[in-house]
Amino acid sequence: MPNMNPNKTAMPVQDPKERARNFEEVALGYTEEMAVSEAQRCLQCKHMPCVSGCPVNVHIPEFIAKMAQGDFEGAYQVIGLTNGLPAICGRVCPQENQCEGKCVRGIKGEPVGIGRLERFAADWHMAHSQAQPEKPASNGHKVAVIGAGPSGLTCAGDLAKLGYEVTVFEAFHTPGGVLDYGIPEFRLPKEIVRREIDTLRHLGVEIMTNMVIGKVLSIDELEQQGYEAVFIGSGAGLPSFMGIEGEALVGVYSANEYLTRVNLMKAYLPGYATPVKPSKRVAVVGGGNVAMDAARSALRMGAEKVYIVYRRSLEEMPARREEIEHAMEEGVEFHLLNNPVKILGDENGWVKGMECIEMELGEPDESGRRRPIEKKGSNFTLEVDTVIMALGTSPNPLLRSTTPGLEANRKGCLVVNEETMQTTREGVYAGGDAVTGAATVILAMGAGKTAAASIDEYLKNQ
Repeated sequence: MPNMNPNKTAMPVQDPKERARNFEEVALGYTEEMAVSEAQRCLQCKHMPCVSGCPVNVHIPEFIAKMAQGDFEGAYQVIGLTNGLPAICGRVCPQENQCEGKCVRGIKGEPVGIGRLERFAADWHMAHSQAQPEKPASNGHKVAVIGAGPSGLTCAGDLAKLGYEVTVFEAFHTPGGVLDYGIPEFRLPKEIVRREIDTLRHLGVEIMTNMVIGKVLSIDELEQQGYEAVFIGSGAGLPSFMGIEGEALVGVYSANEYLTRVNLMKAYLPGYATPVKPSKRVAVVGGGNVAMDAARSALRMGAEKVYIVYRRSLEEMPARREEIEHAMEEGVEFHLLNNPVKILGDENGWVKGMECIEMELGEPDESGRRRPIEKKGSNFTLEVDTVIMALGTSPNPLLRSTTPGLEANRKGCLVVNEETMQTTREGVYAGGDAVTGAATVILAMGAGKTAAASIDEYLKNQ
């Protein structure tokens, strides 16, 4: 019999006051009993609407059915048929807008906790199984993947399963991309990322770090070395700023830089010499998931006050509801319908405040959200010593500027055939943030899967 409780099984979490000062994972995960109970809420719909909401087409009802029977390893194996990074997806995917957003149980209550169950299955497998996948027999073809983020890793894993000799070229000193430098430890422990990547290595994927393609090697040179196809999953790491006075002051960061220092360069751990300016009052400008990550990280780095400054209202804020709620619980203060107009500095060039102006909402703009309009004469000063700009990112122009035949749109995103992910250069494919601009991990993975299938088809016909 299905469990007809209209509410999800609650996820145990750390106490907000305690977690706001540590980098340990906030969500503690289900017990076996919780996982079975939540899985039994699934109605096993014959038309499976949840699957249509998943960019990598996880066989959701099938894995949940195994969970409901207590077959946790079987559930993991079903997920692994289409998703190579389940422990990551279970933690950071916006399920509420994707698989869970399509769940029939959500009509008269809360949807099934698909993401929580996916996380449980992956964590259970890691804790109870030592088995690793075997490397498939080589088909004799070589493919290069640029970028070891979610799109690149997914493409590499899918191609390796088909027998391709895949080499991933990563610019940083460690693989993972945004999973490593962008998402904080308290949301995505890096040990989880390492173990997911190790699974790909067992499939035969070679990962070369400190390889900035466009400088160390060009795509032309990769092709000369025998790589018959190339996938570009280089992400979108070029930060955006507002262009207001004071952005060059000491104490102004892009969220990209701030999170990279904290996460990838381990500024949050004792014994690491990564410089992050000690801060008492921090303003984070923006309303997306990255803004929440930066604000919550700043709290954990010792700030006494952390403010989110966002020019629209809470209803228009694009961050996940869960991340907003967690930030509020931890003590982040939200200055909504406010926008910076100037960053103030002292005589030594350090941030000492931020001048803001109140906003009101007008008619919807091209994004569908109501356009923010300044309220004249409403300026005020927020006393802060650090400002973090979380205003989005765009792709680095290095690759397209060093690769003949590679076209980009006006935002710097690579132009691709959306059905195949092939770029304007033959044999070169792309996906993830390099194509869409900053988006979600699971959408990047979906693009990597599509590209892998297209590369396979392309090379079979050569």
